[in-house]
Amino acid sequence: MKRKLIAAIGVAGMLVSVAACGSDDKNSSADPKDRKETLTVWLMGEAQSTWPELVKDVNAEFNKKYPGVTVKVQYQQWADKVKKLDTSLGGDKFPDVVELGNTETMQYILNGALGEIDPKKYENSDTWIKGLKDTCSFEGKTYCVPYYASARLAVYNKDMLKAGTGSDVLPQTEDEFLAAMDKVGAELGKKDKRASSLYFPGRYWYAAMSYVAAYGGQIATYDEGAKEWKAALSTPEAQKGLQHFVDLVKKYNKADVTKDEQDHANVMANEKAAVIYGQAWEAGSVTGGENGNPKLEGKIATAGMPGPEGKALPSFIGGSDLATISKSKVQDLGEDWISIFTNAKSMEVLASKNILPNNEKQLEPLKQKPETAAIANAVPDAWFTPIAPGWASVEKEEILQNMLLEIVKGASVADASKKADDKINALINKESGARHQCRAPAPFPQERREFRGPPRTRDGRSATCLPLIPRPPGRRSPYHPTRRRSARRPTTTMRPGYRRGSGRRVNSSPTS
Repeated sequence: MKRKLIAAIGVAGMLVSVAACGSDDKNSSADPKDRKETLTVWLMGEAQSTWPELVKDVNAEFNKKYPGVTVKVQYQQWADKVKKLDTSLGGDKFPDVVELGNTETMQYILNGALGEIDPKKYENSDTWIKGLKDTCSFEGKTYCVPYYASARLAVYNKDMLKAGTGSDVLPQTEDEFLAAMDKVGAELGKKDKRASSLYFPGRYWYAAMSYVAAYGGQIATYDEGAKEWKAALSTPEAQKGLQHFVDLVKKYNKADVTKDEQDHANVMANEKAAVIYGQAWEAGSVTGGENGNPKLEGKIATAGMPGPEGKALPSFIGGSDLATISKSKVQDLGEDWISIFTNAKSMEVLASKNILPNNEKQLEPLKQKPETAAIANAVPDAWFTPIAPGWASVEKEEILQNMLLEIVKGASVADASKKADDKINALINKESGARHQCRAPAPFPQERREFRGPPRTRDGRSATCLPLIPRPPGRRSPYHPTRRRSARRPTTTMRPGYRRGSGRRVNSSPTS
């Protein structure tokens, strides 16, 4: 796969080094007890809601070695994390350590945003789960550390299942499973017409692509002859999977079919769904967490999701990675913090919460544990998104979600998948973003009412993350912040009432 990726990208020789952007040698050689810096860590909300004690313990352990270093953990949300990160990397206020979804890492590896790490410094790195390890590697180098793995399975309400079928054990063939969903739906409908036996949101692309994989389809395939990725959602196999998924949505989802899966655990917590297709830790979110329902404690179970043709539904191998930012001045501190946060002791904490650890060694016992057996055993046969240079752009544009929305609203699978393929092909082989400068100019003022990300130059590049292009000595970049005003400046959507580049109001006339 690595060889395919390199061929697809074809830019290895053009990528310039950002070694000068790394950590300060003076700091890294100083006595740990004399260090006085601040380490900023971006973690996703799951760490705050599900394993906050691990974060606290890791910070305490880190401060034993670095008592003078302040660790600032800032929790992010998946919906806007990438946009916030892209903007921060264009300025001078960025995290030193960042959690990235394993479908996001390649974008930042290619644009030089992540610092290279030595896997030997991290415990159990020799048995890192392949689906995570591959997303951290490029051209034989490693740029991030696997954090945790995840796969999806059926999360269900045992009482609801038993009320409809007489048994609280989830059937393991799809025919039997759907027959059970018919009975459960009929029982739920007596009290609540908006309650779903099987809650599949229409824009749930991870679920939809699992059905695509079940029929032998793929999102995209690599063409060895053309040396590029080509979208494959319009193939017969993929279309069968898409149709199967949409049929289930239309038949069993009694709520809003245009939503995604972001709040499906809350839907179950509100007793509006008997079965959802989620990650193992979401079973805990149903009963605990900020929006959980304690009354359902002991009533929520997990099992493998039955799929077509008598087999279990293939799961997406998801998860997160941790990386340092290449232009951070405390990269060495970030590496040490990550090494504690991902060591065997920390992975045991995650495993105790039914979260899959980052390595095969500690994953093995979970294959025998009733609560995690289904998800742990799903890892070897799981599918993954294309490891392509432009995949992050495909996700950012929500091409798969929008395709599914069109289908549930009435478009044919053939037309919608062909349209999606065209959009994917326009992005998937293009490197996402330019390499970041060590000292990028600050962003220009943004639109007042809606954040639109970093401003763009006329050729579409980010004006705050320009490539490092060599130029003759003494000649400034046309984008240099002190260049004369007559120089060519990046075009940008300016905030109404502001002078370009000044940040000062020149009038107070409101605009619509």
